Amino acid sequence: MLPLHSLFRCRALLPSIQLRRVFFSTGASASSSVATASPDPHFLVEYLVNTCGFTADDASKVFKSRPRFRSAEKADAVLGFLKSQGLDGANLRKLITWKPSLFGWDVETNLAPKFKFLRDMGFSESEAVNVVMLHPTILSLSIQNTLLPKLKFWESLFGSKEILLKNLRRGNRFIGNSIENVVRPNLNFLRDECGIPEDRVSLAIKRHPSFIVLNPDTFRALVDRADGLGVPRGSRMFLWILYVLHAVSREKFEAQVKLMKSFGWSNSDFSTAIMKYPKFLSLSIESLQRKMEFLVKDVGIAPSDIAYHPTPLGLSLEKRLIPRFRVMEILKSEGLWTSRNKIHGFLSSSGPKFLQKYVLPYQDMHPKLLEVLSCDV
Repeated sequence: MLPLHSLFRCRALLPSIQLRRVFFSTGASASSSVATASPDPHFLVEYLVNTCGFTADDASKVFKSRPRFRSAEKADAVLGFLKSQGLDGANLRKLITWKPSLFGWDVETNLAPKFKFLRDMGFSESEAVNVVMLHPTILSLSIQNTLLPKLKFWESLFGSKEILLKNLRRGNRFIGNSIENVVRPNLNFLRDECGIPEDRVSLAIKRHPSFIVLNPDTFRALVDRADGLGVPRGSRMFLWILYVLHAVSREKFEAQVKLMKSFGWSNSDFSTAIMKYPKFLSLSIESLQRKMEFLVKDVGIAPSDIAYHPTPLGLSLEKRLIPRFRVMEILKSEGLWTSRNKIHGFLSSSGPKFLQKYVLPYQDMHPKLLEVLSCDV
């Protein structure tokens, strides 16, 4: 079998054979054992450039730690195995950048069992590669001592193997965190000190497991932030609010509060909106400002009404809010808009429901309604 680096298109600065001789000298004249001495990083860089397509600069960054190799054959075997599993190009370089010491690992005892384990779990070959790229720490965990117990724990927490696999495919970060030092303390805190039922915690974790693996001190601080907003711990929205707050920096949150106060919101209005639709916190300041300006100035909705019905803030301005506002203007001009029509429901209702109620009954009179609404439906 040809060594792996002969299968790649080389962009060598040195011929491959010469590189191997200098890079992995094992002859009697070698001044020190390859097994105990780090090779010259210059040649480590050359090796990555030749075999994996790294640029010289990127290869230099990878080998700042100067990982040790025992033989060229082992490095070639590792690259050959990873390539045989479907790892190539950018993915291969990303994995090596994450763990340069991969070159010193044994394929048969370390790498191959991990990929087989993932396939035995139910992942296809391509899915196994994706899971490794999303959770590279899997490769460094002992299957029997660490990986299998972790996965069994998370499977019980999620409630099924299917949900576990789904979260692994989605790239949610949870495998690399300590169960005993991180996850269990957070679960106990939610149950014992926050009084949140386990079934509600389990439901939230199935959807968003990343927030339960926060450092326990950080997790408690997150709960304090929610408490400071006046969100009751018994609220069914509490855990979702924790997840959203986790994704929003304090600086951005404070900027959002300042922006909404400029539109007339009180602290109570802000808390109400968060309780009803916390997802609006994920919007950029610019997007939030544009939507508020449109809803208040153009549509004519009172800011306090938006706080009590904040769902439109999560809708696309160009694809949903503006087209529907134009439909509303047409209906008003013909006297077809009545005070019974709730503006927040008008903006938020599903496409089919909106068509059935506000467009199709008037299509003959106003054929342009569908044209105005084309980007919404």
